[in-house]
Order: sequence, then C-alpha cells, then structure tokens
Amino acid sequence: MSLKVERGRTLARSQALQILFQAEALDKPVDQVLDGDFLLSKGPLNEYAEKLARGCYANLDRIDNALHEVSDNWSLYRMPSADRNLLRIAVYEMRLQTDDPIDDAVVINEAVEVAKAYGTDESARFVNGVLGRIARADELPGHDVEPEDEAEDDSDADVDVTDADDQDDESHE
Repeated sequence: MSLKVERGRTLARSQALQILFQAEALDKPVDQVLDGDFLLSKGPLNEYAEKLARGCYANLDRIDNALHEVSDNWSLYRMPSADRNLLRIAVYEMRLQTDDPIDDAVVINEAVEVAKAYGTDESARFVNGVLGRIARADELPGHDVEPEDEAEDDSDADVDVTDADDQDDESHE
C-alpha cells in the first residue's frame, strides 16, 4: 500500500470515530447522523469512513458482545466513548469487513495511533490489549450473536455489563 492510501485510511478511521461518537452522543442511528449536519475535524467525509461507520453500526450488537467477551468483564460503558468506538471500528475491520481484508497488525497499529490522538493517557495501551485478544481468537468472540442484517430487529436489547474487581484494565478509568 502506498503512504497516500495509509494516510487516507488513517483519516477515514478518525472520521468514522467522530461519526460513531456523534451517533452515540445524540442517541441517533448512524444513518441519521450522516443524513444530517455532522461535524468532522477534517473533511470532506472519506468514503471508507462512511463504510466503517455504517458497518460498525450494522453489527453493533455482535461487536459489543465480542468486546465484552475479551474485556475481562470490563463494562463497555465504563470505557471512554472514544476508546469504545475506536475498538468497535477496529473489530469491524479485523473480523467483519470481508470485502477488503486488512492484516490485524495494521488495524491494531492504526487503532493505537488514533487512540493516542483521541483518547486518554491509558487509551493506547488499553486498545492494544483488547485488540490483541481479538487478534488471538480463532473467530470473533461472542460469535453466537448474529449480524444485524441477518438477525431480527432487537434495538431494545441491553448489553450485559458486569464489572470485576480484579481486572488488569482497572487503570483505564
């Protein structure tokens, strides 16, 4: 890949993060955010960013279930929003985007770099650890949850968020 493509993908990941963040903050579907007035730190919206944001949102339950499985019972909603949404993007790229596969190491490296820009002081280490667990799994953890396009609409489903006292990720508050 050329450096220009990598810069484009880095920008796209940053924009997808911003779109997912806005959808979550406004409690709106990604499609509504993209159809309205959304904010980007750098624009115009990259086509790959839109693909990532829509793909993550379409598979949100499946991705969140996988993240819950590998986060040592770390509640998704205790994570900073930037970290949570960045992890979602990376999991989508690593395990659910089948038409343009990207090596796990590249996705993890990019996610760590974006975490440094948008997250807390602990974000890069935390993101690296969680995504490392996803990469080591033979298949997507929590794979018993169907992708949204195959599953019934269950938009009222709650995510099971259990906290554990003896987590190695405890410093990530």
